[in-house]
Amino acid sequence: MNASSEVSQGNQTEQRAPAPADAKKTIGVSSSAVEAMRTNLAKRGTPDAAIRVGIRGGGCSGFSYVIEFDDDAPRKGDLVLEFPEEGKSTVRVYCDKKSILYLGGSVLDWEKTLMFQGFKFKNPKEASRCGCGHSFTVG
Repeated sequence: MNASSEVSQGNQTEQRAPAPADAKKTIGVSSSAVEAMRTNLAKRGTPDAAIRVGIRGGGCSGFSYVIEFDDDAPRKGDLVLEFPEEGKSTVRVYCDKKSILYLGGSVLDWEKTLMFQGFKFKNPKEASRCGCGHSFTVG
C-alpha cells in the first residue's frame, strides 16, 4: 500500500499503516476493503453481521488467511474494529487474540485487477507466500 492510501483503524481514519507501538495489537483496514465488506454483507442480507479475519494452520506454506462472515457476538478476547459511516451500516471486523500475534501490523486491502479481485493481507511478518497467495510462513 502506498503512503497515500487511506487506512482505517476502528473509528479512526489515517493515511498510513498502524503506528509501530500499536502494530502488534491491531490491524489496519483500507477504505476499499471496508466498502467491499459492506457490499458483501448487504448482498448476503446480513448488514449487521461482522467479518472475522484470522489465520489457520495449513495451506502449502504453513498458515492460511481466513476471512469469513460471523453472525455472532465477538468472542472473549477478540479485537473488534468498527467502521461507521453516516447513512450506511457499520462494518465490524473481529480478530481472535491468537491470530493477532501473526496479523498485528498488517493491513487488509481490497484489490481489483484484471487477474484478481478480492481481499489481500499486506503482512510485515510474512517471510514467504505460496504461489496462490493464500498461505504464508512467518519469519
